[in-house]
Amino acid sequence: MSVQLNHTIVEAKDRDGTADFLVDVLGLEPAPVYGPFRVVSLGNGVSLDVVQAGETVHPQHYAFLVGEEEFDRILGRIKSRGLTYWADPFHQEPDRINTNDGGRGVYWSDPNGHNLEIITVPYGGF
Repeated sequence: MSVQLNHTIVEAKDRDGTADFLVDVLGLEPAPVYGPFRVVSLGNGVSLDVVQAGETVHPQHYAFLVGEEEFDRILGRIKSRGLTYWADPFHQEPDRINTNDGGRGVYWSDPNGHNLEIITVPYGGF
């Protein structure tokens, strides 16, 4: 078997609120409880295991590869929630998307300050 990412832990000030936010904005199935985690399952078998971290969260970056239709739906949910979004990872270009690598991409923050991203084409256009 080749090396594959199976899951990663996402710290949250509010485990359930964060899991519900991710599920809602990304349009995913409800996240079940597994031990101390809420497991947000992605389409490629990888999961984001959301855990209660208390008041201190170490912000991370999570990027999701999506199709064109999913991009439109997710961006629509971001806009309908009134969330600020950016074309760049440093949040210098608000209310814009990028067209890097021949696709589309956008960044936004979750309630914990994690920098989330959706792209329609992987970096390098592969």
